[in-house]
This record gives sequence, structure tokens and C-alpha cells, in this order.
Amino acid sequence: MEAGQGGFGHVSVLLEECIRELNIKPDGIYVDGTLGGAGHASRVAAALSKSGRLIGIDQDADAIAEASERLKPYGRKITIVRNNYRNIGEIMKELDIAGVDGILLDLGVSSWQLDSAQRGFTYREDAPLDMRMDDRQTRTARDIVNGYTEQELYRVIRDYGEDNFAKNIAKHIVRARQDEPIETTFQLNEVIRAAIPAKIRMTGGHPSKRTFQAIRIELNRELEVLEESLDGMIELLNEGGRLCIITFHSLEDRIVKVNFKRNENPCICPPGFPVCVCGKKPKGRQLTKKPIVPTEREQERNPRSKSAKLRVFEKRTVKGAVL
Repeated sequence: MEAGQGGFGHVSVLLEECIRELNIKPDGIYVDGTLGGAGHASRVAAALSKSGRLIGIDQDADAIAEASERLKPYGRKITIVRNNYRNIGEIMKELDIAGVDGILLDLGVSSWQLDSAQRGFTYREDAPLDMRMDDRQTRTARDIVNGYTEQELYRVIRDYGEDNFAKNIAKHIVRARQDEPIETTFQLNEVIRAAIPAKIRMTGGHPSKRTFQAIRIELNRELEVLEESLDGMIELLNEGGRLCIITFHSLEDRIVKVNFKRNENPCICPPGFPVCVCGKKPKGRQLTKKPIVPTEREQERNPRSKSAKLRVFEKRTVKGAVL
């Protein structure tokens, strides 16, 4: 996630921590799977020699344009691909890259996306319900709000928004759209507002925050993409390579935490077995038993960083066993 004035902004969350944890080799190959405005990527590129390489991946056309301009000074070291990081294996094959020395994912929605009313991510500006990370995708937030059943809406808002009033919000959405389709962010705001008790609205932050987050995650399949991608990313790492992931949502963090733990200790043999017979070998080790979080100073400077957590996994084997 990045915050700042104009464009995608240039204040990247946990920037120094990411650069430190990537342990950049000047002649290495690195991937930024969520390129955004290239805040992290520009620092990685600056640390590379002429023989180093950075591949930036993003599905957002505006991000690609912003990042391309920002990374111009680094010339041939940079390759930018408009795609989803879930396809990182195919992208590397097309680029004839067998392994990489580091991968970074910053899973936050950029401040530019949140603050651009026309993108429909924010509940603070009136705009058509969109929320697409990739505008080549045909389905929008409007389709979810007007097309999902009450039970489906309840599941999305409960699971991805973790909202205590998910059932009532889903019920109000279905009731409201019977009169006319819910087309805009402010229309949806009014429906959500009516579903939450006044006392809670007074003290609990903006009533739409959790529902908008939930719809965005569902639309862009964010958790599914993350869960399906992690094993492949670890496989792609060279010996000693590192995977650094910044999450902003408890469910994202849980997925990363569980995956890293499983790749560090994949054995599925019953606890009573004297030796492992399942044949599953560790892929490396977690370098962050507890996640790295922003300093108080960073949180004051960029309030949107408050929920950020960084976890790091290192690919490391010796004679088939983990160090």
C-alpha cells in the first residue's frame, strides 16, 4: 500500500523493513508481484547492479503506467508485466527465468485506488460500484451487490468483512434492490447505514468500511489468489531466496502464517511415529515467527499502515534437509 500526493504516491508501507528482509544480492533476480506505483520496486532496483534484474507484475493499467515512468531510470534491469501474480510461474517461463532470489507482495489497496472516486473502491465518494483491480474483468461490485443471494452476501460480509451485522446488512441489501438496482457507492452506504444500530454508528467508525472491503475481496478473489500462489512462489525461489509478504487483513495474514508454517514443517506423520515416513521435506524456514509491524512513527505518518504485517520465508536446504 502506498500513500502520498498525486498519482500512486510514494510512501510505501514497511519500506525499510522489506528492503532489509529481502537481503538483496546486487546481481540477483527479484519479483515485485504487486508493483503498484513502484515504491518498493524502485528501492529494489536501486540496490541492483547492471547484471541484476527486477520483474514487476500488476494487473492495474494505471499502476503499470505509473510504475513504468518511475522505473525508467533503471533501464534494462526492469521488466514490467501486466498480469496477476497468481500466474508468476507462467510469467517466469515466458521470460526464461528458472529461479529468483526474492519475491515481494504488498497486498494493500493503494491509496491512489482508494482515493480515486471513479474506481468505486471508496465509500467516501459517490461513484458507480466498480472495485475492479483489473478493468479487463467484466464483473464489478455492482454485479455482486445486485446478483448475489442474501445467503451469499451474508457469507461474503461475515467472512471477508468480519462484520457483526453481516446478516442484517445482507437482508437490507436484498430488500433495497427489489425497488431499484443499487448502482452507486452512496446508495450502498445508505443501505448499510440503515442496517446498523445508531449507537454502533456513533462509535464504530464508518459503517460501510467492512462491507466495502468484503465486496472488494470477493470480486477480485484476493484470498483465493493468495492461497493458491504461495507454494508456487516458494518453489520458484533459489537457495537462500526470500518471500516477503505484507498483509493488511487478518484473513490474509492467517493464510500466509499457516502456509509458511506448513512449508517449514510439512510432515503429516502421526505424532507417535519415531521417524518421518510421509516423505514431505521442508522447503525452508520462517524468518518471522511474529510478524514485523510498522513503527509508531510510520503509523502516525501513514495511518493506513496500522494494520500492516510483514512475514518472511527463506528457501533453505542442505542435503535435502532444512538448515
